[in-house]
Amino acid sequence: MIAIESPRNPGVAELLRGGEAFAESLYPAEENFILPLEALEKPGVTVFVARVDGAAVGMAALVIAESGAELKRMFVDPAARGQGLAGQLLDALEEHARDAGVTVIRLETGDRSDAALALYEKRGYVHIPRFGEYVDSASSICMQLTL
Repeated sequence: MIAIESPRNPGVAELLRGGEAFAESLYPAEENFILPLEALEKPGVTVFVARVDGAAVGMAALVIAESGAELKRMFVDPAARGQGLAGQLLDALEEHARDAGVTVIRLETGDRSDAALALYEKRGYVHIPRFGEYVDSASSICMQLTL
């Protein structure tokens, strides 16, 4: 089940830590662009949480700002991978974006995040030049989906 939740709901902090640990295992600190918990609570940010039997097992956030919409903090617990949860999270996030009048979703991921890259490409996200804070990041790969 995918629902919009507070990033402070039970189990979400563990997902945030899991995503941070995963990113930190792959990339140096200066190339980790992790949106902190406090930023997930700001207006314009929607957090989607996947739960299985009540346990939070995946999440993604959509940040809508004047500069456009960006997918952030996409993470599925390793024990829950292979069940289609990442696709379900993207379905919910993309539907929410459409309903909010968003026409393009951008994202940044790293060049060592093979599973994420494959998922985004399969979903129709296309590679774009690095943007914003990612411009000077050697490991950043930026993509976008036109809705």
